[in-house]
Amino acid sequence: MNKLAFQLAGTVIAAALIASGCVSTGDFEKVQADKNQLEQQTHELQSQRRALEEQKTALERQQGSLRAELEALARQKAQLETSNQQTKSQYDGLVRNLTEEVKKGQLQVRQFKDMLTVEVAEQLFFDSGRAMLKEQGKAVLSKVGEALKGYEDKVIRVVGHTDNVPISTAQFPSNWELSAARATTVVRFLQSAGVAPERLTASGRGEYSPLASNDDAEGRRKNRRIEITLVDRSLAQEVQSSGAK
Repeated sequence: MNKLAFQLAGTVIAAALIASGCVSTGDFEKVQADKNQLEQQTHELQSQRRALEEQKTALERQQGSLRAELEALARQKAQLETSNQQTKSQYDGLVRNLTEEVKKGQLQVRQFKDMLTVEVAEQLFFDSGRAMLKEQGKAVLSKVGEALKGYEDKVIRVVGHTDNVPISTAQFPSNWELSAARATTVVRFLQSAGVAPERLTASGRGEYSPLASNDDAEGRRKNRRIEITLVDRSLAQEVQSSGAK
């Protein structure tokens, strides 16, 4: 029975009771008030029910969103674990390929997140103030080039570094030009050794990215270096795209 029918029925019954003399006017008004209160309570309960249903729907949507986020995070975690394992395997493989050079202290292989860096002391590759590869350096760099060929998913970034001792020659006005020239020399050699040129980049940092203090000879020696870093193609492209914006 809908609300209107209920009201009509109540009115008819009440009228009939009054007409038959069964109830007084006061009793009728009390019944009517009780009925109105009941209707109001019913309306409030219905409103509360609708609100609860809306809350339930919203919570179900939120639960679905949270479940989707958890699944996405789980996929990302699995991808990171796989990537970390691949990077570790690549690091181990690179060290194995260059074991003799590492043992002799001619170079170091370092891992940072998903990047691998082969660090070579400047004196192994170049004479002081020059950017021409020494024969000893060519032999080591040939071995490095062979080791790097197998990492087709990586871009090879070569960076030259110097100490802070000033240089000023007709060929190199400052350490910056010297470091850039040395990096380019290494890149050219790797290309001639069979590394695809589209995988190679060269840059010079001069004295502006030191590993140690330049206040003593040992620190300056550590700072004079060539870094050959393997970077994921996707990361290199992302950085390049960001720089182009």
